[in-house]
Amino acid sequence: MNLLFVCSRNQWRSPTAEQVWRKHPGLSVRSGGTSRNARHPVSEADILWADAVCVMEDKHASQLKASFRELLQGKPLHVLDIPDDYRYMDPELVELVREGVAALLPSFRFF
Repeated sequence: MNLLFVCSRNQWRSPTAEQVWRKHPGLSVRSGGTSRNARHPVSEADILWADAVCVMEDKHASQLKASFRELLQGKPLHVLDIPDDYRYMDPELVELVREGVAALLPSFRFF
């Protein structure tokens, strides 16, 4: 299963999620940001690659829907509700990402 993690600037939250889940069997992961100034702005290719998308906040889901509505049809899009209060690999952020995604894994129809 290909899982895309998205935050604003692809600097702290989504790269942390990518790092945390990159060695999980059965998952291939990537991360991107919704901002034009992101380290890796989410592209059409990222959306096409993904089987499911996890965003950190509601605003990220809205931004992706505005830019990639048709490409997202039929793909699970989950909001993890993780605020922009953490730095890369902050232990609390790691725990939030682990718990949030682990709770979703059974619902992914591809897993």
